Amino acid sequence: MLNNFEFHSPEFLWLFALIPLIALWFFSSRKKESTLLSVPSIRGFEGSNSILAKLKPLLHFMRLLALSALIVGLARPRNVSVSKKTKTNRGIDIVMAIDVSASMLAKDLKPNRLEALKRVAVDFVNRRPNDRIGIVVYAGESFTQTPITSDKSIVKRTISEIKWGQLEGGTAIGMGLGSAVNRLKESKAKSKVIILLTDGVNNAGFVDPKTATELAKELNIKVYTIGIGTNGMAPFPWAKDPRTGKLSFRNQQVEIDEKLLKFIANETEGQYFRATGNAKLKEIYDEIDKLEKTKIEEFKYYNYSEQYRFWVIIAGIFLILEFVLRNTIFKSFI
Repeated sequence: MLNNFEFHSPEFLWLFALIPLIALWFFSSRKKESTLLSVPSIRGFEGSNSILAKLKPLLHFMRLLALSALIVGLARPRNVSVSKKTKTNRGIDIVMAIDVSASMLAKDLKPNRLEALKRVAVDFVNRRPNDRIGIVVYAGESFTQTPITSDKSIVKRTISEIKWGQLEGGTAIGMGLGSAVNRLKESKAKSKVIILLTDGVNNAGFVDPKTATELAKELNIKVYTIGIGTNGMAPFPWAKDPRTGKLSFRNQQVEIDEKLLKFIANETEGQYFRATGNAKLKEIYDEIDKLEKTKIEEFKYYNYSEQYRFWVIIAGIFLILEFVLRNTIFKSFI
């Protein structure tokens, strides 16, 4: 809640410009009175030098204070407390379809493609507090790692546990996309999104990627596709030592079916991105985060606490006090 102070009618504050003129008139009038009362001798008027005589201008000062307080009251000072409430419309349902084939261990991203993706994906999840997110992994086959859920701790734990070797070898883009579509087909969310990431070409599975694309299109699911991998050559896993389990790497040409990924994105009104490095991968997820925003409405409620009564009372007190003093203590000097 925010507290502010304001004047409802600040134009009345311009009346303060009259205060110096009124003060000048008061004291010039007093000077004239003093001139009219001047006599050749001050005998008999010695009391005029008394403390009360010197304090007589206090009456004029009190009138000015009363007038000033009245001006402030006319301007209607008030405290304004502003409370805010947000209303979040139903969020977006998102499925992240992640390629976990052996080529995702290539080291053109650091420490490798899969680990780089996992870090960026967790950061992306942290920035989607109002959305439901699911995880599909695929290689030569596909598997739903986590159905769409609003529990972000489950989603992040699932992402951190993704590793190579869980599924049959190959890259079944059609099956990965098909499984993601299947996760969203019953969704009631106004916006449904798939983020499909791969580093290769479709070479496995029994679902044609174009067929899966048509299904996504029919269900109004937007698909953002990401091709991950540098341009040219990259160190790919080549062999695994049966005794130590250590992988050997050798440089190979990076092959990504960008034509297919662009087709999927265009047909579903999504967008295709190419991640050639760690920084670029992060930029892509940042861009998707900006493109797909959950609608949040903010309502402000204003509560006004009027303060003008205080200033009117102060003005009244000064006027009453001035009247009493003028007709009692200072009566003989007026």
